[in-house]
Amino acid sequence: MTNETNRSRRLARKIVAWYREKRRTLPWRETRDPYAIWISEVMLQQTQVDTVIPYYQRFLKAFPNVFALARAPLPGVLKAWENLGYYSRARHLHAAAQMIVDQFGGRIPDTVDELRRLPGVGPYTAGAVASIAYNRAVPAVDGNVKRVLCRLFAVDTPLDDKATLARLNDIAKAMIPAKGPGDFNSALMDLGATVCRPRAPRCCDCPVANDCLAGKAGRADDLPVKSRRGKTPHRFAAAVVLRDGQDRLLLTQRLPDGLLASFWKLPGGIPSPQPPSKADLASKIKKELGLNIRVGEKIASVDHAYTHFRLTLAAYSAALISGKPQALDCQAFRFVAPGDLPKLPLSKIDRMILAAATADRAEKKGR
Repeated sequence: MTNETNRSRRLARKIVAWYREKRRTLPWRETRDPYAIWISEVMLQQTQVDTVIPYYQRFLKAFPNVFALARAPLPGVLKAWENLGYYSRARHLHAAAQMIVDQFGGRIPDTVDELRRLPGVGPYTAGAVASIAYNRAVPAVDGNVKRVLCRLFAVDTPLDDKATLARLNDIAKAMIPAKGPGDFNSALMDLGATVCRPRAPRCCDCPVANDCLAGKAGRADDLPVKSRRGKTPHRFAAAVVLRDGQDRLLLTQRLPDGLLASFWKLPGGIPSPQPPSKADLASKIKKELGLNIRVGEKIASVDHAYTHFRLTLAAYSAALISGKPQALDCQAFRFVAPGDLPKLPLSKIDRMILAAATADRAEKKGR
């Protein structure tokens, strides 16, 4: 047994011992149900634990098993996911549940290879589910784990390099114990989330501080090395507020692919590099619904940040000139009473613009 192997195993034992004493109490750690563990791991992708907990609990209440999720209409799944973000996760979960029922008889797969066949399941999620739910001795390397390993082993090459990722995966494989691999993977995640934080790591509370190469060299704050990101692009979109004689709002359902797929929105609202003109917006509504409209004044504007860009969405009043709505460049359309808006899956920015437009209308009525 090499010195490096000895060190890896010693680190693993210390980290697991720390975890069993200090681990966070989380609802998905109170179950051995592979379905519930899978749901939690998907929700935790790029989302903080405190945000996930209420969504996880509500989601399991609405869809308590894979059969319930598989037979649920997609809009209901999206509604349950609303405001959790990264909505492709919800669509992938729904498609994966149907695949599990159809191809695996309703049993969550127990190997990394089979889990990777499911829509939306990458190496980390497959490793987490296989190790935590089924005690498979496989690594689960997420962002927290990458940071911990980079510091423990002084990995100073850029984190997004393929060679760096391969090295970190090899380190994790060498460390993972045959017994309790799920605890080990969870321990690394907890260590990264609570102690080995991105900024101001709490090295004094770390169970392996004396073995951390970066810490001993005074380089913990410098690692991991990240490539520089370019400037976040700013995009613009415009939508129209059209009401019928009963004061119901005209909404359209987005296409089944692309950003916020299958969510409902005001007509228009497609991001572009430059603010669209009123003529551009009228043309978009003609293409989307077959309506000829006159675009009026801007009544509201909101900003929202996505992962890769910032969006400014403006809402304009509009008057119908001619035509009847047709679902041409959308899945569907409907007129919705204000009180029914909470029932529909709507993105955060669409709820923001609707709230702003409603407030503007109320203010004008009150004058």
